[in-house]
Amino acid sequence: MPHYFTWLKSLNIYCQRRVLAIFVLGFSSGLPLMLVFGVLSFWLREAGVSRADIGYFSWVALAYAVKWLWSPLADHLQIPYLHHKLGRRRSWLLISQLSVIVAICCMALTDPQQDLATMAAFAVVLAFASATQDINVDAFRIESAPEKLQAALAAAYLAGYRLAMIMASAGTLWLAAIFSQGSNYDLDGWQQAYLVMALCMLPGIITTLFSKEPVCGLQQHQYTAGSLLQRTLSWLKQAVVAPFIDFFGRYKWHALLILALIACYRLSDVVMGVMANAFYVDMGYSKEEVASVSKIYGVIMTLIGAALGGVLINQFGVIKILFLGALLSAVTNLLFSALSHIGYDLMWLTLVISADNLSAGIATSAFLAYLASLVNLAFTATQYAMFSSLMLLLPKFTGGFSGQWVEQMGYGAFFVMTALMGIPALLLIMVLARHKPIKQNAAA
Repeated sequence: MPHYFTWLKSLNIYCQRRVLAIFVLGFSSGLPLMLVFGVLSFWLREAGVSRADIGYFSWVALAYAVKWLWSPLADHLQIPYLHHKLGRRRSWLLISQLSVIVAICCMALTDPQQDLATMAAFAVVLAFASATQDINVDAFRIESAPEKLQAALAAAYLAGYRLAMIMASAGTLWLAAIFSQGSNYDLDGWQQAYLVMALCMLPGIITTLFSKEPVCGLQQHQYTAGSLLQRTLSWLKQAVVAPFIDFFGRYKWHALLILALIACYRLSDVVMGVMANAFYVDMGYSKEEVASVSKIYGVIMTLIGAALGGVLINQFGVIKILFLGALLSAVTNLLFSALSHIGYDLMWLTLVISADNLSAGIATSAFLAYLASLVNLAFTATQYAMFSSLMLLLPKFTGGFSGQWVEQMGYGAFFVMTALMGIPALLLIMVLARHKPIKQNAAA
């Protein structure tokens, strides 16, 4: 059989029902993110809210950073009635998705000019509901298929997530403009746009209701009779402490290397990304030019990269493509350095953004598949939430200094420095490649 037929056959994996379901759930996960952050800040600023207050709104992002604190509930707490009807994962998914819809609608019916505190409260509710949905979508994805399908599931999730972010950002702005009367601020336009976004959550709910509950080896902890304190301590040991003991017990000292890799894998691209928009402005690119290039070519290349990453992982394995993704992410930062010397050039901007998004798609698919391979199905939600929270902690903290670095060394040297930040991840992958991972993804 010709080689290209083998590749075409590999693409059939994306037509499987489980993969398509994860695509829709990925869309459901990505939709609330921009409604809390980017689009909301645009709305608030247009409504006359101060930049200081808009900055305070960004603190709602802490919900995503600390979601591991309540992730054990998804593994061990049964939702009355719904658990019996839908199962553990689907019942949690349904509750979180309904909460997202309610929070979006409440934000849509609030006037930030009249009651900014109420808008902030609803934004916090949306962030926590969205983070809870992420926890359960991740757990559902990992438990829905064997490891050989995890790369395809990760690619499908990423594709749906990215498409939803475009829908929630460009789509909401477009709808707000259509529904508004005139060019001035119109509350009604924003409210109708947010209500439409709430309706866009319905495909995720339908997918949750009609999907098959994953078969998981998770054993429910049977509490013995005793005091409330004894039952609480027993639950904490099973739901909170046990997942961490399990991870370190399976990987021993290699667990530290794995956690180090998770912490620094996205360091290069995240730190660079903090200054990307400022770089475009300083180079003389207009908002329309950057939006057109990033929203069209950037999104297309991200989707191609995500799909290509899934196919490559099936062909060559997770570790090799994990290394490739880290290498490409670092190298594309050097392209930004070259662009800083070239100056304003729309063709070069298109090429650089396309290459950057292609590498990001490959790297993210490989990284999600790698994280999925690390968890024990007995503690899926808790362990995966721990990993996904850790992967952004160091990059986001380090990215806070990026503006100061640019002022000191200029864009060219800054982008070279961010490329060098990818070296630790490459070295850690090489070390871990020599250690055969312990395959204990099923509960004992």
